[in-house]
Amino acid sequence: MANDKNQLTVPHRLVLDERARLTVTGVEEVVSFHEEEVTVRTVKGLLILRGEGLKVDKLEKTSGELSVSGLLTELSYEEAGPGAGFFSRLFR
Repeated sequence: MANDKNQLTVPHRLVLDERARLTVTGVEEVVSFHEEEVTVRTVKGLLILRGEGLKVDKLEKTSGELSVSGLLTELSYEEAGPGAGFFSRLFR
């Protein structure tokens, strides 16, 4: 399946199990991670995972699959655009 730019469309899916394990597909890059926050660039935008004791269990770069465990308390997307860079997030 191709989009308007003739690129392959990569599926993006989130599967959350008991707020303790999250599997994400369509991952392009893990931007940052620590025990309370994991930031991931996906085909659908920047995904921010927040919680306690977060751990990246698996990252398959070829398939774009990521597994995170820990207590997940928040999942949110940040839209890319003007002012959405590193320094704007740092000085909020």
